[in-house]
Amino acid sequence: MNRRRLLIAALLAATTAAAPIPALAQSPDPASSYPNQLVRIVVPFSAGSMTDILARALAEKLTAKWKQQVIVENRSGIAGTANVAKAPADGHTIMLTSNGHAVISAMNRNLNFDPLNDFVGVTQVATMPSILVVPPDSPTRTLKDLVAAAKAKPGALNYSSAGLGSATNIAAELLRQTARFEIVHVPYKGMPDAQTAIMRSDAALGFTFFNVGGDLIQAGKMRAVAVTGATRMPQLPDVPTFAEAGLPDFAYDAWFGILMPAATPKPIVAKIAQDIAEAVQTPGMKERFASQGVELVSSSPATFDGVVRGDAERYAKLYPKNQGN
Repeated sequence: MNRRRLLIAALLAATTAAAPIPALAQSPDPASSYPNQLVRIVVPFSAGSMTDILARALAEKLTAKWKQQVIVENRSGIAGTANVAKAPADGHTIMLTSNGHAVISAMNRNLNFDPLNDFVGVTQVATMPSILVVPPDSPTRTLKDLVAAAKAKPGALNYSSAGLGSATNIAAELLRQTARFEIVHVPYKGMPDAQTAIMRSDAALGFTFFNVGGDLIQAGKMRAVAVTGATRMPQLPDVPTFAEAGLPDFAYDAWFGILMPAATPKPIVAKIAQDIAEAVQTPGMKERFASQGVELVSSSPATFDGVVRGDAERYAKLYPKNQGN
């Protein structure tokens, strides 16, 4: 009897040893079923802004591609950014923002989220040259004139911006730092008021973008002094670049890009980056935005993440007084 039991045990052991060990079940690629519900593109700016316009154009293209509804939600300011930081990291909440995101840490010390570590860069979407402008009756004709006037009377000239931490504020502060002069910042609530201040000579200078200021420049209500970027803008062929105007070290273009909660699976991040890259190349998209002075671009998640972090480090030096607020 004992011999029979031993024989059965030996046979079972041999059978078990010979049987192939089943492979561990592989977890499905999360990107293969993405998206499986409505996708939100949160824009931390008001409706009608360039960020909002870009988001709505992308939403239309992605809705068609994904066969899922993609909607745009305008949640202005830090509240909108915080909403995305705390959203489920499943890829169904996306944020389209501008390079103003890179100064949030420098501008605000007491945040309930981390503007860098709570997000992952997905892709850059667009870049837009900035235009330095002065009042139409300003004695300043060139960039050299402006720099000389600012250095002759430190703190006597003021500049208008669309608000503290806005793209136009960042541009002017970088100009101040690069040219090494002192000017006074007068923040307004949005571009219309900031441009009105320049047209009325309430501000000696400021920055704008072609999509919001081009008509005013061409109508003679503001005078363009210089444009950022490596080449002149086709819409303003007579306006020199900063390098041509004598300040080659000044470099600043506003960017727009996609960020998502940091824990979003990498395959989903990569899929969204690829699908957006295809969307911005579709017929009519590039031409539509080029007429507004906007260049549509794309980049890898790693590249764009590096841009955001690099700008955060660069811009932190512009706002040392605000970091204790």
